[in-house]
Amino acid sequence: GDHGCSFTYSAQGGTNEQWQMNVGVSEDSGLFSCSIWRPQGKSYLFFTQFKAEVKGAKIEHAMAYSQAAVGAQGDVPLKQEEFEITETTVSHREGKFRFELSKLVIVARTPRDEL
Repeated sequence: GDHGCSFTYSAQGGTNEQWQMNVGVSEDSGLFSCSIWRPQGKSYLFFTQFKAEVKGAKIEHAMAYSQAAVGAQGDVPLKQEEFEITETTVSHREGKFRFELSKLVIVARTPRDEL
């Protein structure tokens, strides 16, 4: 539809890592979600930068993780200073980001057409 999510990054290392990206829209189309993650948990890629961008919605909540949940271990969030969130993007913060990323979750609100 009118919603989209893109993920751009620069990384080194890692071989044959499998990643997934899911995009979802709530039943009333009011919320839009975008998740990018490595199902095996921790990624061994050395990320020098990353940016996720949503189209047709404004970010309401976003979180980046250095490790995705696997087995009994939960997600390990990045420190707040490692990344920044704007109305439409989530990206690394130069000089603060510690090069680890395994999961990124965004929830955005779509603009409402007033009747």
